[in-house]
Parts: sequence; structure tokens; C-alpha cells
Amino acid sequence: MPSGNTHKISEEDRNRLRAELDPETYHIVCEAGTERAFSGKYWDCKVPGMYLCVVCREPLFDSETKYDSGSGWPSYYQPVADDAVIEVKDTSHGMVRTEVVCGNCDAHLGHVFEDGPPPTGLRYCINSASVDLLER
Repeated sequence: MPSGNTHKISEEDRNRLRAELDPETYHIVCEAGTERAFSGKYWDCKVPGMYLCVVCREPLFDSETKYDSGSGWPSYYQPVADDAVIEVKDTSHGMVRTEVVCGNCDAHLGHVFEDGPPPTGLRYCINSASVDLLER
């Protein structure tokens, strides 16, 4: 797992995204921000579909792996593919966590924790602002 700030979003892409995205979404995907619990558009969404990266549109999570973790953020027990997301050691805010970024464009998505349900035991806690739902 990579450690430290490995974000590879170029300055050119950051400028483009600053113009295309609303300020909260930009802060989340480019500056590793987070939305308030229970405030995102997908935390309690039950619509079937595929969750795509808001920056590059690559598939990240299928609604079939989404579950109610009680955390207030959309939670999934696995990504659609092993390379869909990259895990990065996060030592910000005086704690050690595992950040999750898009495997294609490196946009910040959220964090993964080892308190999820079977079959993986993982909880990918993802910001609603970092994904778009492509409904089935």
C-alpha cells in the first residue's frame, strides 16, 4: 500500500476540475476532503446501478455490494474490480487510516475499514460527491 500524499492529479487537471465541479466535490476529490455524515445524495440510496468516479467515469462500485453501515456515508463491501480503487496509507488528522482513491485517475473517494460484512469484512466508506450513479 502506498504511503503519504501520492495524489497524481496534475495541476492542469486540477484547474479544469476547479471549473467543472462544484466547490465541495472539488475539495473532496482533489484535496481529500469529506462530506458531513448523512448529507450525501447516496448514503441511503437503494437504486440499483453502478457507481462511477465523478472525475473519470470509471466503474468503482456496484449497488449489489452496497449496504447500510450506519455510518452516514455510502458503504460497499468490495469494489467492482481489484484495480478499480487504490489504497493509500493516510496519517492525517492524528490517526492512521486507509484512504481509497480511484484506480484510474487518483481522485479521493473515501476510506476503507476492516469492520464490514462478509464476504470481505471490509467497509468502503465513500463520499457521495466522489461518485455518480448510473442506474440500471
